[in-house]
Amino acid sequence: MQYTLQQLDALAKTFSEKVLPLSHNVILFQGAMGVGKTTFIKALCKHLGVTERVNSPTFSLVNEYQGEERKIFHFDLYRIEQEQEALDFGIEEYWQENNWCFIEWAERIPSLLPDQYTEVLFTFIDENTREITIIQHN
Repeated sequence: MQYTLQQLDALAKTFSEKVLPLSHNVILFQGAMGVGKTTFIKALCKHLGVTERVNSPTFSLVNEYQGEERKIFHFDLYRIEQEQEALDFGIEEYWQENNWCFIEWAERIPSLLPDQYTEVLFTFIDENTREITIIQHN
């Protein structure tokens, strides 16, 4: 599905209402640097009831937010160089809970991903247009 940057908030609302109820709790947000993954997650968190400011966890690796129904853990693994670094902060323990785990740069930890997850692929179409593809991994 294609969308413009002006439609991002509406897309995040639709995603929270129609896609998340059918998704696994671990969701990978994949795409090139600057495609809008973090911006989308910020909008999505707003629609999930997060009232605090949502920031990129680039340096902290994970940020925790309280949504209306569940906690949300937002991971940015861009700075991970080895999977052991993710193991060191207990990333696999996050999968065990019934919370949302939104992960950017999951390609840094391929062997640590759970068996079931949802993948959201973002692709540049042009300066103002993106395409989003959703894949369920069962």
